[in-house]
Amino acid sequence: MAASPQLSQKPVLYEDWGLIPYGIAWTRQRTLLQEALSNLTAWQDRLILCEHPPVITLGRNAHEDNILFPEPLLRQKGVEIYAVERGGDVTYHGPGQIVGYPILWLERYKADVGWYMRSLEEVIIRTIGDWGLRGERLAGLTGVWLLSPPRKIAAMGVKLSRWVSMHGFALNVNTDLSGFSYIVPCGIRDKAVTSMARELGYAVSMDAVKASLRQHFADVFAVEMQMVG
Repeated sequence: MAASPQLSQKPVLYEDWGLIPYGIAWTRQRTLLQEALSNLTAWQDRLILCEHPPVITLGRNAHEDNILFPEPLLRQKGVEIYAVERGGDVTYHGPGQIVGYPILWLERYKADVGWYMRSLEEVIIRTIGDWGLRGERLAGLTGVWLLSPPRKIAAMGVKLSRWVSMHGFALNVNTDLSGFSYIVPCGIRDKAVTSMARELGYAVSMDAVKASLRQHFADVFAVEMQMVG
């Protein structure tokens, strides 16, 4: 599921923001989006990877009753809450989860949101496959799943502005999954959430997973990754 060979092979800049508060990362994303929209032809696409302290985000289609605890109690527990412009319902981010924010002008690849989502899923499927985990898609649901029984290992939600993307994906690597007990993840009540560490029985190198994500992103989108900083 790679980009068409005739399309641009411009480098994609890679940035690692480390462990960063969600609000700061969100502001940075929006700043980069505006930079892209101000001069699309000069814009250099980016892939940003990071982790967040505990935070709950609500997408455009979120139902507040999918947050299971009162907001004051969550804030006492150190969990922030943000309503954001991505698609999807409610999700949780926390340390040990790799969050990816591709800021891409999709007209360089394929101006098709379905293709874009399936491509992001393919990056995750190939990445966890490097650790022997078989990622799957479920009809009608975004994200990446392990089966028998179905359990979600990566969530996705994006926003497109004039075919420039923001937000992206969240892959549970060593995530403390108890954070998902605060919500109904993605509004899906009958399916569990898992992580690479839970499935494998050991903590996984975050740097190794980031390297795998970069490589498979380059392969799926047919780009050259260029490190920043």
